[in-house]
Amino acid sequence: MDSRELIKLAITSLTANKLRSILTTLGIIIGVFAIILLVSLGSGLQKYITGQIAGLGSNLLFVIPGSAGGARGPGGTITNKLLLSDAQNLDIRLRNLADVAPAIQETTTAKFKNKTDKGVIVYGTTAKYPQIVNITVESGTWFTPGQERSGVKVALIGQTVADTLYPNTNPLGEPITVGINKYSIIGILAKRGSFFGIDQDNVVGIPITVAQHQFGVTNVNNMYISAKNPELVSFVQAQATKILLRRLTADDFTVQSQSSALSTITNITNVLSIALGGIAAISLLVGGIGVANIMLVSVTERTKEIGLRKALGAKRSDILQQFLLEAIMLSVLGGAIGILLGVAASLIVSKFFVSEVTPWSIFLAFSFSVAVGIIFGMAPAIKASILSPIEALRYE
Repeated sequence: MDSRELIKLAITSLTANKLRSILTTLGIIIGVFAIILLVSLGSGLQKYITGQIAGLGSNLLFVIPGSAGGARGPGGTITNKLLLSDAQNLDIRLRNLADVAPAIQETTTAKFKNKTDKGVIVYGTTAKYPQIVNITVESGTWFTPGQERSGVKVALIGQTVADTLYPNTNPLGEPITVGINKYSIIGILAKRGSFFGIDQDNVVGIPITVAQHQFGVTNVNNMYISAKNPELVSFVQAQATKILLRRLTADDFTVQSQSSALSTITNITNVLSIALGGIAAISLLVGGIGVANIMLVSVTERTKEIGLRKALGAKRSDILQQFLLEAIMLSVLGGAIGILLGVAASLIVSKFFVSEVTPWSIFLAFSFSVAVGIIFGMAPAIKASILSPIEALRYE
């Protein structure tokens, strides 16, 4: 039978039961839509995180508490043994090779007059921090080493803090109460946006010595080491590890380069994308079962038609191709609509969250939908093709 005739017959059969065809494609639409959207979220997350780390510079190293399988306390938590003195020791011994900036992070409330900003992230760090991690001060200045050593209560605030507490006032020089302590604002940080619902502009930066006294801590959450040039990264990593091992054990800390951090994050986000796509693919399989079910019903309903066509000379291959083509057309139509909806949803989500539609996810989703049509349409098509014309014509 001519291919154009087959397509015409398939379209006629599908449009004869419009509602049933629409409901059948719905499962495919939902499956493809879910694959596109979830994979785009995973890809967007990976791009955002790697971009954030890459933006810190290729010569950056991170010192974090604990190592895989070691130094864990009750409940499997990592025991933090990093001290400010460790960072100071590194800074002295690596003076000609790298700069070091430790950081303490706490969450508290900030106030100015009758206004309150809750959930403010307070960073206690050093004067070297902005150039090491590429933090930009939009107006004002960062605190100096002298202010850091003397314990002067000065602060820099993010854009959200500025907008919330000082909507009609220039915050520079104004006081701000962070927790129970009052600080003088000397700078406003450039806007950074939000990530995973966490507002990165709802922050306050203060000298690390002041932060230790305010929050009653001696440990630091992490340290940032910036090698003088990228060629020194491996050497600085080895030297930093050697220096820290004089007081700590190998299970107490990890010195991680940016490349290894990016590799780890990429592996995690790749697994996440595959997992999300796999979960979405389950709904596509369910849609495939729906296609198979409807096609089997269609074969039963059209048994006499099949018998008549065979009696008039239609071959088994003609019947097989017709029913298989109908199943594929349902899946392709559902896949195309699902892709359009998935891309549209991803673009909408990208306005509020990290999301990126990738060509491979579209190709994967569409290929999967076509494969579902072939696989789940094969059994009904074979059933239709092997019907005896005599029995089919006698079917009631």
